[in-house]
Amino acid sequence: MSLAPADAIRSGRTTLGIEFGSTRIKACLVDADDPSTVLAVGGHEWENEFVDRLWTYSLGDVWSGLQAAYAALVADSVARHGTAPVTFTAIGVSAMMHGYLAFDADGELLVPFRTWRNTNTGPAAAQLSELFGVNIPLRWSIAHLQQAVLDDEPHVPRIDFVTTLAGYVHWRLTGRRVLGVGDASGMFPIDSATRDYDSTLIARYDELAAAPLAGRSVTALLPEVLVAGADAGSLTEAGTLLLDPTGVLKPGVPLCPPEGDAGTGMVATRSVAPRTGNVSAGTSIFAMVVLERPLAHQHHELDLVTTPAGDAVAMVHCNNGASELAAWAGLFTRFAAASGSGTDSDGVFDVLFREALDGEPDAGGLLAYNHLAGEPIAGLDEGRPLVVRTPDSRLTLANFMRAQLYGVFGTLALGMKVLDGEGVELDRMYAHGGMFRTAGVAQRFLAGALDAPVSVAATASEGGAWGIAVLAAFTASVQDARRADENAPDLDAYLGDVVFAGAEFSTVDPEPADVAGFSSYLDRYRAGLAVERTAAESL
Repeated sequence: MSLAPADAIRSGRTTLGIEFGSTRIKACLVDADDPSTVLAVGGHEWENEFVDRLWTYSLGDVWSGLQAAYAALVADSVARHGTAPVTFTAIGVSAMMHGYLAFDADGELLVPFRTWRNTNTGPAAAQLSELFGVNIPLRWSIAHLQQAVLDDEPHVPRIDFVTTLAGYVHWRLTGRRVLGVGDASGMFPIDSATRDYDSTLIARYDELAAAPLAGRSVTALLPEVLVAGADAGSLTEAGTLLLDPTGVLKPGVPLCPPEGDAGTGMVATRSVAPRTGNVSAGTSIFAMVVLERPLAHQHHELDLVTTPAGDAVAMVHCNNGASELAAWAGLFTRFAAASGSGTDSDGVFDVLFREALDGEPDAGGLLAYNHLAGEPIAGLDEGRPLVVRTPDSRLTLANFMRAQLYGVFGTLALGMKVLDGEGVELDRMYAHGGMFRTAGVAQRFLAGALDAPVSVAATASEGGAWGIAVLAAFTASVQDARRADENAPDLDAYLGDVVFAGAEFSTVDPEPADVAGFSSYLDRYRAGLAVERTAAESL
């Protein structure tokens, strides 16, 4: 039975989730006994930088942003409940998957953090895809490592440890070099039978990189793989001060395995069982579909990753999500302010989204490309955001906004067509992310794009920070069961019986006009990619 919120916070019967998103670091506090109950939240905005033609974040910004988000959560807890947390039942850290953080034996960063957004790893990704017989996308950590090998970068012989952003933060907080299996599956391929790095592929890579790695196995450089519920260490004194420099928080709090944003998205939508899937929309957009059986063929559009429990997942990952849509909303927000309307950004989003409902099913012949960065699925090494129309198209605000929303789902739809060709079937598809806060708009258009029902939960806008808080609560539950010599729940059962037992979902079925309209839009979108490529070459 759950305690009153203030009592739960004072007694530490809460779990804390922290997620490093592309533009925002979020902290979420939930009731450890009823993780569906959010007690407090905090956040801090940050931005990646384009330095020496590579996307990066400074490690200083990692820690200042984490401390700011945690301080905001503490302030929210005091404002809501009159008390601040001093300890937790468990903590979880999540972040953007993939990328490349390489450290030497002294724990010093060897080169600036290379994020998932970089597309300079084409030669390495192609080489490894052929060597492994599975698709290795440009953003995977092993592609970044191999590209550094191919480029003969001087830091390679000094590498002692390679990890992701979530793995890095967890390491500094606990001293443990571990990673949740879902996040690890975006570093190096996972064997779904062992829930660990694929030993056959490890041997192939070790032979390929024997000279540059001085005979060391790549497994010596990668984090230890843990499944959801495993013991992943606890806050050290030094780690505690990195999170809370005020010294109020005490060390010794257990942490769950650090996970990637794809894994927390699956948890946040209860999409961890076969025949379930979810779409997460933010700076990037991706779909995760839990597989019943292996795919018949290798596809460059699909990643093979896992759930936080280690089950096989096909992932359609697009580098570009809602950022361009947000930029246009910002332009209209400024117009609203300049005109004296007094409408704030949330109100502008709501107006624009609802206006899109009045657009023509095919967006009136308009096309919108949201490619700020390169997009491998679309065959683009670099991005150029574009709005394109023919002279006979109908340029109205409703059509323009529908085209922008369709554009968010365009590349995703190209990848999902590949899954359809593999005969992959879904019982349910869930969506989460801030763009689904305006009820029934983005959700309806996504249903039309996928030609499948799409459900959104009340927690959809909380996203991954809530998802990793739930994983922290799950770890606490599993560890409690093991100490009591009882059977621990599996992740899907825990989500169904504890977290989502009373959850309400809004489900939208695809409308035939939207399905036909988006199909027409996608045909033009695919053909118009030639314009995108020319723009990238010319501008």
